[in-house]
Amino acid sequence: MSGIRIDKQGPLAVLRLDKPRGNAIDEALADELTLACIELDADAGVRGVLLASAHPKLFCPGLDLVGLLEYDRPSMKRFMGKFAGLVWQLYGLRKPVVAAVSGHAIAGGCILALTADHRVLRRGGVQIGLNEVRIGVPLPWSVAVMLRSAIAPGALARVALLGRNFADDEALAAGLADELADTAGFEDFCLRRLEEFAEKDLAALGTTKAWLRSDALRDMKSHEGRLSRDFLDAWFSEPTRARIQETVASLGKREVTGHGA
Repeated sequence: MSGIRIDKQGPLAVLRLDKPRGNAIDEALADELTLACIELDADAGVRGVLLASAHPKLFCPGLDLVGLLEYDRPSMKRFMGKFAGLVWQLYGLRKPVVAAVSGHAIAGGCILALTADHRVLRRGGVQIGLNEVRIGVPLPWSVAVMLRSAIAPGALARVALLGRNFADDEALAAGLADELADTAGFEDFCLRRLEEFAEKDLAALGTTKAWLRSDALRDMKSHEGRLSRDFLDAWFSEPTRARIQETVASLGKREVTGHGA
């Protein structure tokens, strides 16, 4: 596996994004993350999972627009099916998951963080948000369902419809982060928070978590396939293609790729 690492620390596992080009999500990374989730869920020695990044400035910038721009519609449909499957697998993990958002988490990166039970955002301007509508695509159905379950109704318009990014106290107020932590000792802080979940009776915690999320997961899986065509129609529309092409063209002048969807 080239895009992730799994580091065991006693009963805790750190599922670390470690992909070149700043953890932008492509088909291979979606496959690797899905497989890792299945393995971690089945590993009786793992009591909790920390979702983290090896890149100091980035958690995940979103989909790999550079590669996905070349996909035709059947290929993009296949990818979005795999991405939905990844969201279901992460969201459905019966073990506690804490997202250590040490760097920017935009679009698809924010989606990965939203699957966690608890999100810790590094203090000091780290951005988190969903900018899909600014690119010109709707939130995938499963993401919209998850978002309704994860944040307060009063924040939905700011997060989903305006497509803003949030940092620090604004991210807390929007519900995209549960707490902030300083740069110094950030991951240790996140691991201590994960330990609080992991020390509980795992069967009781897992069953309760499954019950809390069962309706949302059922809703995601029931309609994702049918509604994915709305995302694909938008993705392949001329205005959206032009925005994606502009974004991709600008990436050569930046350190990272992704930045959307």
